[in-house]
Amino acid sequence: MAKVTLRHKPIGKGRKSLYLDIYPPIQSETTGKLLRKFYLKLYIYNRPKSEFEKLHNKKTASLAQHIRAQRQIDLDNADYGFLIKTKLNADFVEFFQKEADKRPGSMHWSMAVTYFKKFVGKVFLFKHLNETLCEAYKNYLLSSPALGRSKRKIQKNTASTYFSRFKSVLKKAYRNRYISADLGNAIYNIKINDTHRPYLFRDELQKMANSECSSPLVKKAGLFSALTGLRFCDIENLKWGDIQGTSGNYYILYKQNKTGKAEYYPISDDTLSLLNPHGEYDAKIFEGLTYSDVIKFLPEWLKNAGIKKHFTFHGFRHTFATLQLTSGTHIYTVSKLLGHKDVKTTEVYLRIVDELTKVASEKIKLDLNSKNSLN
Repeated sequence: MAKVTLRHKPIGKGRKSLYLDIYPPIQSETTGKLLRKFYLKLYIYNRPKSEFEKLHNKKTASLAQHIRAQRQIDLDNADYGFLIKTKLNADFVEFFQKEADKRPGSMHWSMAVTYFKKFVGKVFLFKHLNETLCEAYKNYLLSSPALGRSKRKIQKNTASTYFSRFKSVLKKAYRNRYISADLGNAIYNIKINDTHRPYLFRDELQKMANSECSSPLVKKAGLFSALTGLRFCDIENLKWGDIQGTSGNYYILYKQNKTGKAEYYPISDDTLSLLNPHGEYDAKIFEGLTYSDVIKFLPEWLKNAGIKKHFTFHGFRHTFATLQLTSGTHIYTVSKLLGHKDVKTTEVYLRIVDELTKVASEKIKLDLNSKNSLN
């Protein structure tokens, strides 16, 4: 706990300048430096002679003690001390943008910032954040037309994703003492609807592997995702130096783009052979890969494979999870491979497995209506 002490320093002409000494020092938000001394722009006389000087000293000392006590209360209550005005007048939109910039390639973060700017404008100060504003933004996401699609609203699950990013930034703002209320935990997220997770059956994935794609890079990335469960944003940033180990014991060391968490991921020799030839240590494995290319070439690739279903690149990750579970891999292992924080996130795939099990149970049929079937 920081302690605030009132001190003085000689400034000439028989006077002393009053300042507050804070220990341990607090960090300046503007410069990042640790600050210990805060001058009050007040002074007292060393040896007051006249009644005026004595009265001046008495009033000034009383004021300085009052300021010291208030600053101590501010710090004790974690009420941000001297920097509160600076932080409250800082731009939340800029803060939001910086958080998004830490996740390059994440469309969800990028769009979350874009929609918030559309809602409040290019500048929005921290001091204007409150629960009413947050609820209004939630309603905006649920009713606003999707960008580029004036006749269609943002899908509810997509709105939930954008709002969860917003809540995440609010929580960080509270931890960093930009706001005094924990708005990120005070407001509820948008409840998502259960959705169908598109995936490929094993034979369909084999057809994809055997079919032509006008972009070999998109094909390689898609198959790699289906074999590892990695997201597009993680594949996009993967470097050759992230792959380590020896034959039979290769693994990837990387940081998840979505969570920022460091991950250890084992890969088979067959999966690694998909990436050959090997490149330089700092070079990206999928150099030049863009999501616009995925949007352009994936439909054609699916058509060439004879697959008629709505399927996006993220479906390769769903395919990995589904095939692992149907092959008997334990759900906790699959959860770890997918990088999920909670196994409950992985449990959504169990419903798919249950559906497949039901379909399989209906494949063996007997004609029990014949006269001799039960004799």
